[in-house]
Amino acid sequence: MATPTTNVKKMKMVSSNSNYIPDHLSFSILSKLPVKSLKRFSCVHKSWSRLTQNPNFINIFRNNLISNSHPLYGGDGDVSLVLNQFVGTYDWNIYLISGKKFEKKVKLDLPLPFHLPQVGVTPIRVVDSAINGILCIYDCDGVHTTTVLWNPATEEKIVIPPGHAEFQSEFMTQIFPHGFGYDRVGDDYKIIQHVNYYTIDDENHLLHLEDVMPDPFWEIFSLRSNSWRKIDFDMPTIYSIFNSAVYFNGMCHWLGESDTLLVSFKLCNEVYFVTPLPLEDTQYDDDFVVSLTVLNESVAIITNWKNTTSFQISILGEFGVEESWIRLFDVELLSTIERLIGAGEKGNIFFRRDDGELVCFDLTTGLIEEIGIKGERCWCQIAIYKKNPHLIGDKQAISFPANA
Repeated sequence: MATPTTNVKKMKMVSSNSNYIPDHLSFSILSKLPVKSLKRFSCVHKSWSRLTQNPNFINIFRNNLISNSHPLYGGDGDVSLVLNQFVGTYDWNIYLISGKKFEKKVKLDLPLPFHLPQVGVTPIRVVDSAINGILCIYDCDGVHTTTVLWNPATEEKIVIPPGHAEFQSEFMTQIFPHGFGYDRVGDDYKIIQHVNYYTIDDENHLLHLEDVMPDPFWEIFSLRSNSWRKIDFDMPTIYSIFNSAVYFNGMCHWLGESDTLLVSFKLCNEVYFVTPLPLEDTQYDDDFVVSLTVLNESVAIITNWKNTTSFQISILGEFGVEESWIRLFDVELLSTIERLIGAGEKGNIFFRRDDGELVCFDLTTGLIEEIGIKGERCWCQIAIYKKNPHLIGDKQAISFPANA
């Protein structure tokens, strides 16, 4: 006959067994969660608190990550890559690239004659990503900035009117677009940019200009109102115009202040977050490259030392939380690379090789595919482009997936 004590022990044993979840099952479930949710679940069970340090779990997690396509590849539509190629002084090409081996290349005509200086090189940049088939392109010569919204499918272009920047002979004016994206709440396309003033004259002249030179400021453009509006923020400005800004999930992101932090600006309510990057002290070096991208459904940084054969990928779990970065990939290649130029479908990462060749590295297979195009320096870009046959601002053109 069972005693009460025996029954209690059996009940505890059954309860304990019923709460037990095998590692392979819990790993399978948890590995499909976003990083932010994964971090929250880490406090539920003691064995889950160190999941991101478990090699077996990380392997499952990253395989799930790269098996998912970027949201723009979901649903119907003609999806390709847009390549902004720098060939040399005054020579820029924009291509649409598609095909399994990137064999289909269509050269596009730039939508307007950009303002070019008499000397030097003028960067022509695609701001962030192609949003709903719309490219935001600007050309900056250090004095003027021309910004255009362009739909290559319809050849429609909208030249953005000037903002509130002042131009005087006593000082230089510098305008840098930081982000372009779609505000779902306001049903509006927006551009955010920073205006700064400086002088290259001697120190005495600079002191004289303190009462004349305007203060730097931020401003945001609304396509719906076709106007600029100043915003009273003191956000960190972009560190570099080269592969350090992306748009994802209603937010514009850029690397700021010597590549030490990530700035994330939410377009619908104009709130921003600052997230320190997971860098070591030895990595604050001019030869250490930090590039920003969107890897499928996560904001990610790709880091590498110039002219080396390795790179690392870390993804962000929660804006404003440095501890939410997870380092997922440490990749060793057979040839040296300079820097990232963009990311494509699933595990496709695009680099410029030290010989100038633009190549694609597939994280799922470990194979490298040459695109068949060369690019000078670090000014080439690649972004995902989904063809849109509608006019800019047409409600039928709004076809974002739930989390894009």
